[in-house]
Amino acid sequence: MKNLIIVESPAKARTITNFLGKDYKVIASKGHIRDLPKSTFGITIDEDTGDLVPKYSIPRDANPTVKELKKLAKEAETVYIATDEDREGEAIGYHIAKAIGKEPTELPRIVFHEITKSAIQHALENPRKIDMDSVDAQQTRRLLDRIVGYKLSPLLANKIQKGLSAGRVQSATLKLVVDREREIKAFKPEEYWTIDALFEKSIDASIYDYNGLKIDKMTIKTEADAAEIVASAKGESFKVSAIEKTKRKTKTPPPFMTSTLQQAASTQLGFSPKKTMMVAQKLYEGVKTDQGVMGVITYMRTDSLNLAKEAVTAARDYIKANYGEKYLPSKPKNYATKSKGAQEAHEAIRPTMIDFDTKKAADYLSVDELKLYRLIYNRFLACQMTEAELESQSIFFKGEKSTFKASGKKLLFDGFYRVTGYSEKDKLLPDLKQGQEVTLDDINAEQHFTEPPARYNEASLIKKLESLGIGRPSTYAPTITILQQRKYIELIKKRIHPTEIAFTVIEMLEKHFPEIVDSNFTASMEETLDKVASGEENWQKILKEFYTPFMQKIEEGKKNIKSLKVAIPTGENCPKCGSELLLRKGRYGEFIACSNFPKCKYTKNTDGTEPEQPEETDEKCEKCGSPMVIKNSRRGKFLACSAYPKCKNAKSLEPAKKLDVPCPECGGELQEREGRRGKFFGCVNYPKCKFIANFEPVDKKCPECGYLMGIKHLKAGDTYECFKCKHKEKA
Repeated sequence: MKNLIIVESPAKARTITNFLGKDYKVIASKGHIRDLPKSTFGITIDEDTGDLVPKYSIPRDANPTVKELKKLAKEAETVYIATDEDREGEAIGYHIAKAIGKEPTELPRIVFHEITKSAIQHALENPRKIDMDSVDAQQTRRLLDRIVGYKLSPLLANKIQKGLSAGRVQSATLKLVVDREREIKAFKPEEYWTIDALFEKSIDASIYDYNGLKIDKMTIKTEADAAEIVASAKGESFKVSAIEKTKRKTKTPPPFMTSTLQQAASTQLGFSPKKTMMVAQKLYEGVKTDQGVMGVITYMRTDSLNLAKEAVTAARDYIKANYGEKYLPSKPKNYATKSKGAQEAHEAIRPTMIDFDTKKAADYLSVDELKLYRLIYNRFLACQMTEAELESQSIFFKGEKSTFKASGKKLLFDGFYRVTGYSEKDKLLPDLKQGQEVTLDDINAEQHFTEPPARYNEASLIKKLESLGIGRPSTYAPTITILQQRKYIELIKKRIHPTEIAFTVIEMLEKHFPEIVDSNFTASMEETLDKVASGEENWQKILKEFYTPFMQKIEEGKKNIKSLKVAIPTGENCPKCGSELLLRKGRYGEFIACSNFPKCKYTKNTDGTEPEQPEETDEKCEKCGSPMVIKNSRRGKFLACSAYPKCKNAKSLEPAKKLDVPCPECGGELQEREGRRGKFFGCVNYPKCKFIANFEPVDKKCPECGYLMGIKHLKAGDTYECFKCKHKEKA
C-alpha cells in the first residue's frame, strides 16, 4: 500500500475505493475520533496566559478505529486527509492527524464537492494543507457551546427542573418559538367585512372602491358599513369602466442550498429536516447508478448558490437537447445568496451527472432517495431555464358609487415550470368591451376576523433562523431535534408548540442571561467565527472575552436566582410527617411529594396511588453485602443494591447469556449484555479487555484478515461482517 486516504464515513470510503487502483487504500474514521470528554467539562485555564485549553480525548468506541488508522498510517507512503470541506470536516481532519501521531499541517489535504471519479482525481492532483484558521473557528464554536452547555444547563436543572439544557443556538431558537406563542396569546382579533359580487351570471368580482375611497382588507369594519355598500350597489347600474391586461415574467428559482432544500422537502415531500439530511447524505456518499456506485449530488451542507461552470454547461446542453431553444436563456444564470456569512467558496446542491436523469434514477434509487433526488435535479435544471410568462387580466365594473374588480390570469409560456410543474389553473375572463353595460346578478357581504401569526413549522423556523443568521446549515436540523428531545417543543399537526417548561426556561434566561437568547448576539457570534476562519480574529481572545463575564453571571445566578421549580400546594398533608404535600414536576412527569423533603421523602403518584417500591431479593451485593432489590427503569427491571446511593452496584436481572465464541483479543468468554443503547456483546475480562460488539459474534474467521466475524440479520438477508476490516459476505 503506497497511499492512505482517510474520510469520515464508511459509505464514502466504499464509493471512493471504486474509483482508485491498488495504490490507494480508503478508510473511514467514522466521524469524530477525538473530542471533549462527555463526563467532565474538558476545558482548563492556562495560569500564565489565561487561554482556554481544550482537553481532547479519544472516546472508547473510537479506540479500535484509531488503532487501525495508526497501523495503516505507518505502512503508507502518503496519508491524505479527505474529510468534508467545511469547518467541521477541517477539524475532524486535524483531530485524525493528532490521533495518529502526525503533524496536521504536514499531511496533504484533499477536498471535493462531489464524489465522482473526476472530482477525486482532480483533488489528488491538487492537495492543500489543513486550514488551521478554519480549525480554530470550529474549536471556538465547540468550546463556546461546551461552556454554555456545561455551565448553564446545571443551573437550569438546579433552579427549574432536572434534565434541562441550554445552548448558544438552541436557546436562541427556542426564544423564537416562545415569542411567537406569546404573540398568539396576546393577539386580539379585529372584525372586518368583504363584499363579493357576481356579474353577467359568471364573473366573480370584489369591491374595489366606494364613494371614491379605495377599499382594502381592513376598510369595512362593521356590519352596518357592509350593509350600506350592499344596499347601494343593488340600486346601481354598472358598466365596464376599464379592461387591463399585463404580462409578467416569473423568475427562475435559484438552486438549492441546505436551508431551502430542507424547506422544500418539508412542504413538498413531508420530510422532516432530519430525514432530508439523512437521505441527502446517502445521495452524496454514493448510491447505485447506471455507471456504478457514486455520489449523485454535491455536498449537502452548504449556504452557497455558486455552480461549477462545467455543471452549468452540461445543464444547458441537456435543456437544449431535451426541451428546445425556447427553454434556454441566451446566457448562463448566476445566483448570489442572501444568507449572512455564506461561505461562497462552496457550491450549491446539484446533481453530479446531468445524464443521470430522474427516469434513470427510478431504476436505482429507493422511494425516498428518488423523491429527494427528483426535487434537487429538477430545481437545478429549472435554475438554468427561461422564465415563465403569465398574463394578468383585470375588468372594472363601475356604478354610481361602487366599483368592483374581477381578476384573471393565464399561463402564456411555461418556461421552467416545464420541469418543476405548474399547479394553478388558468382563470380566464370573458371578452367584454369598455363602456358595455353589465348586470349585477348577486352580491354578498361576509364577516371575517384577523388571525394571529401562524406557529412555525419546521420549514418556516429554518427560514427564520437563516434570515437572522442563527446557526449554520449543519445546525438547523440537529437544533430542532434536540429541542424535541428536551421536551421544550412538540409537533402538533406539523406546527411547533412550546411546552410550559419552555416558557419558564426562556423567562429565566431573558432576565439573567439575555445574550444567550438574543438572536442578534448569536448571529454576531457567527460573524465573529467567520472572522476567526478568515484569520482576522484570534480565537483565544474571543473565548476569553466571553468566558470571564459569563462565568461571573453563573456564580451570581447560583446565589441570587430564586428557585423556579414548579411546586403547587395540593391542600393535603403528608401522612408521614404532617407537612403540606406539593405537586411537583420531575424528569418523567408530575408527582406529589412532601414539602419537608429531604427530611421526609414521602411521594405518591398524581392519581393517588403509591409509587412502586423496590422488591427485596435473597441475593447479597458482592461489593458491600447489603440485600439486592429489584427496581424498574425505562429499559425494564434490574437488580440494584439497597444501600444506594452509598453503593451504586447494579446488574441485569437475567443472568448474562454466554457465547461459545472466545474473545478475539484475550481469549476470554464473551457475554450478551444490556446497555444504555440496547443489547451488545462484551468480554468478561472488562475493563482489562475492552472488546465490544453491537452485533452477535460467531465462530467464523474473516477470509481477508483472519479476525473474528459476527452476524447481522438484515432485510436483505443474514450477513457476516468482520469486526476489524469490515469485510462482508452473505451468510
